[in-house]
Amino acid sequence: MAYDGRLLRLAQERYEADRSAREADLAEQREQLYARRPRLREIQDQLRRTASRVMAAALRRGEDPLPEIQRLREENLSLQAERQMLLAELGLPDNALEDTPLCPFCNDTGYRGGEMCRCLKTYYVEEQRKELSKLLDLGSQSFDTFDTDWYSDQRAPRKTKSAREHMEWVYDTCVEYAHNFGKKPANLLLFGRPGLGKTHLSAAIAREVSGKGFSVVYDTAGHIFERFEAQKFGRDEAERDVERVLNCDLLILDDLGTEMVTTFVQSALYQIINGRLLEKKSTIVSTNLMPEAIAQRYSGQIASRIEGEYQLLPFVGEDIRVLKKKRGL
Repeated sequence: MAYDGRLLRLAQERYEADRSAREADLAEQREQLYARRPRLREIQDQLRRTASRVMAAALRRGEDPLPEIQRLREENLSLQAERQMLLAELGLPDNALEDTPLCPFCNDTGYRGGEMCRCLKTYYVEEQRKELSKLLDLGSQSFDTFDTDWYSDQRAPRKTKSAREHMEWVYDTCVEYAHNFGKKPANLLLFGRPGLGKTHLSAAIAREVSGKGFSVVYDTAGHIFERFEAQKFGRDEAERDVERVLNCDLLILDDLGTEMVTTFVQSALYQIINGRLLEKKSTIVSTNLMPEAIAQRYSGQIASRIEGEYQLLPFVGEDIRVLKKKRGL
């Protein structure tokens, strides 16, 4: 699983800030308890010194350390019992003064066995969700809010499916794609006229996949090509953006075909499509162009890679935005 370095840093900063805030709250709570029961502070100080006293007894030359270690152990247990009694008088649990980690799996380090722990991954998912929300309405564009009733249920002559039946298949395909993401690389081409739900289902997939902790980059083709061009001039920020596009777990390339086509754009698109296929990275391309128009606009080589390696999902029906406007919605 690939992680966006910038988003991971933001997640780690928030994680550390929250951990520091918890530690500060606990320290303040301790001071309040010590003010109510000063003896608790004395007990804590004595317990902290126990380890060094045991070590000194073990290293004492010419003497058997075991009697002293046993005495210190009994003293330690006595102090713990006294602390437990004082805390009980205050109506508090035995561990009220302990630094109990919020996450029992990594002890609030964020990592477990060399892998990111799920507690830190939650922060990463939140940062990625905020990043995606800059371009997508993740709040309303989900699988639950995709309504196939906007598509006609009337079958056109010589058609085996109505627009609604077809779009129900498209919807089911996208749901399955998001559900199975990560099991093996898979690519989609969403194509059709504007206003048919391509962005909505792209956002729904991004929402589900990012929620699993996978890195998702959603951007317009035009802006991505701009970053590739800026990279040529050695700009560090552009270099990082290009790296994100090429290495993320899922790239959603939106509005392909709205940019001005140049030789550089054709080269950059081939680098994205072919490079991610070679690295077994999943990609979704959304466009108003038909597949044959992709070959004419870019190249037959690019079109061949897409048609051979992507599942093609044609979007059909009437412009939903226009329908909603007519109905005053």
